Amino acid sequence: MKHFLISALCLALPALASASGIEQLHQFLDGSKTAKASFTQKVISKTGRAGQNASGTMSFLRPGKFRWEYTKPYSQLIVADGSKLWSYDKELNQVVIKPMSQALGATPAALLAGSNDFQKNFTLKEDGASDGLEWVEATPRNNEAGFERVRIGLKANLPQVMEVRDNFGQTTVLLFSSFERNPTLPADAFIFTPPKGADVVGE
Repeated sequence: MKHFLISALCLALPALASASGIEQLHQFLDGSKTAKASFTQKVISKTGRAGQNASGTMSFLRPGKFRWEYTKPYSQLIVADGSKLWSYDKELNQVVIKPMSQALGATPAALLAGSNDFQKNFTLKEDGASDGLEWVEATPRNNEAGFERVRIGLKANLPQVMEVRDNFGQTTVLLFSSFERNPTLPADAFIFTPPKGADVVGE
């Protein structure tokens, strides 16, 4: 896959007048050039066993630039500058570089920061209301995406929860907080320079 996922969710199928979840997703994507939020993340195995929780912050500049930073329980930074994806593991002092064409699935931030050209690749549908949220489900039209589906729970035109189920039955659940739409972001937010002495892979 050569592009990001989330932008397809509002364009994969014609917008439905009664589709409140899709309408909110339209509002978010159409009205959000930049965004930032805090997040907590948990991974649930196919058997229902929960793994270690993680947390951090994320920001994006659509289309194609994002910054995803884990701060607990480990330190990891993922930056997409529009052409390359940089992943820095501070403990290993290692930087892995990938072209953006391979970034899909590399980080959940890629699901929020894309452009508007995914309508041919995904099927979009309403997934009901629960826990005070309107849910939208997107499934890829081919089996090379690396995941089975994405569910997004929205409230007040903002993503509150994202669930990504991969092809092995594992689900990554992201809970967003302090979500800001169209904030002013630092000019260097999406620029990454490998630290001196870091092992750089893939350049």
